[in-house]
Amino acid sequence: MQPINVMINGLPGNVSTVIARHIQEDSRFSLLPWSLTGPEIENPICMVGPLEIKLIRPDDREATLTRVCDKGTAFIAVDYTHPSAVNDNAAFYCRFNLPFVMGTTGGDRATLVDIVESSQNTAVIAPNMAKQIVGFQAMMEWAAHTFPDLFKGYTLTIRESHQHGKADTSGTAKAMVGYFNCLGIDFSADAIEMERDPGRQIEAWGIPEAYLGGHGWHTYTLVSEDKTAKFEFTHNISGREIYAQGTMDAIVFLDKKVSTDQKGTVFSMIDVLKGL
Repeated sequence: MQPINVMINGLPGNVSTVIARHIQEDSRFSLLPWSLTGPEIENPICMVGPLEIKLIRPDDREATLTRVCDKGTAFIAVDYTHPSAVNDNAAFYCRFNLPFVMGTTGGDRATLVDIVESSQNTAVIAPNMAKQIVGFQAMMEWAAHTFPDLFKGYTLTIRESHQHGKADTSGTAKAMVGYFNCLGIDFSADAIEMERDPGRQIEAWGIPEAYLGGHGWHTYTLVSEDKTAKFEFTHNISGREIYAQGTMDAIVFLDKKVSTDQKGTVFSMIDVLKGL
């Protein structure tokens, strides 16, 4: 079987670097030597192991992708860039009919889906690529639809902590809000408590100092109206390794869908878990 060609976009970012390393070490994939990057990146290359990756700034991306596609190289793009670039990147991929895995959070998510569905392209789009967290979300979705208003009258607190450089509210936390709404709780994503201060992350949260630069800690707390009952769900991820396996599963899944000529379709990580 021929390896799947993959372009990791977002290098030299922390998450994209971890994903690129795993892709390069896995015989199922072939890592392409190009990566779309931000306008602020000055270095022209990024090393992933022994492989030299050319970093493509926004003003060069059209010409570069045209040359790559003209060579007849079929590949899947994996996007771990910046929330501000999400929608523009998706539109760019769709102009080239380039199937993509969108691991970047933020942007206008409804528009993101519309961009793909109105094109001839196919994508996996998810706010979280960690398979175990996605499975937890699926359990919450099942509970929300099976037991509507189960927590009616309860108050909800959602707290999330990520590294200082994460610009947006956790996409996972925002996705969970909808499930809690179905369970009877009036709560807005605007009420999610974000933590980005390293000092507080160590002192108040107990996050290991080694993972201040890369973590995703979430706690969902439900308290009854009379304060006699309390339920709490927590998932704390230190580092970024957990996202690699889910991303690779998404690439394999998407490659299979592309081979069946799927067009204008958006898949979720739950689809990936069910389909592999």
